Amino acid sequence: MKAVIVEDEVLSSRHLKKLLEEIGGIQVIAQLDSIEDTVQWFHENNTPDVLFLDIHLADGSSFDIFEQVAIHCPIVFTTAYDEYALDAFKVNSISYLLKPLKKSDVQEGLDKLKRLRGQSDPSPELKELLRHLRAQSEYKSHFLVSARGDKLLPLKVEDIAYIHIAEGIVKAHTYDGTIYFMDQTLDELGAQLNPLTFHRVNRQYILARNAIRDLDQWFHSRLSVNLTVPAEEKILISRANVAEFKRWFSGRLS
Repeated sequence: MKAVIVEDEVLSSRHLKKLLEEIGGIQVIAQLDSIEDTVQWFHENNTPDVLFLDIHLADGSSFDIFEQVAIHCPIVFTTAYDEYALDAFKVNSISYLLKPLKKSDVQEGLDKLKRLRGQSDPSPELKELLRHLRAQSEYKSHFLVSARGDKLLPLKVEDIAYIHIAEGIVKAHTYDGTIYFMDQTLDELGAQLNPLTFHRVNRQYILARNAIRDLDQWFHSRLSVNLTVPAEEKILISRANVAEFKRWFSGRLS
């Protein structure tokens, strides 16, 4: 089986190649690190048996590759997305490896591809996958927030534990205890954040799933949310919103 690796991190590319060599039966015929090089390689070479493709490359999103060249071989996506994000776009005939890569996961992905070999065209599944991944990429990964003076600082979304509004002021609270003032409303922020990882639990709070430590049963069938970081006040979920919150927390959006 001939394989091509597209990965912009040298150590990650070497690690994957080493895992494939240990598994055996796979010849890595190219190691590429950019969209430009990948497009050129597929224009000039025969299609490999499998493509290992990192979703985020130094020169952009690997989605752009599919707009410039046809890829007809099975694809194993390597990604740093968490498991909740992966659950959102799993489809048949495509495999995923969550970084850091493990030999057992690579072996499992290859076994799946071997079972699927001979299928005529993976493009419908690929199109469905790309549709989901593009939706993921539409959400904010950073916000620019005001600092002292005229400076603007980049705030990583992954650093936000919760967002709270009080007296008309919206503040983002990070896991390390820093507070940033936000220019957007809670409604605007809710539309810009990935609903797989953030949820508007009531009129005052948007919570990150990773910031939730546990829940308490509260009066009148409500829930009280306990965070891994200090909150400005008790966070309650009304009885009417409990079912929706539980669906979100279990990784389902519907």
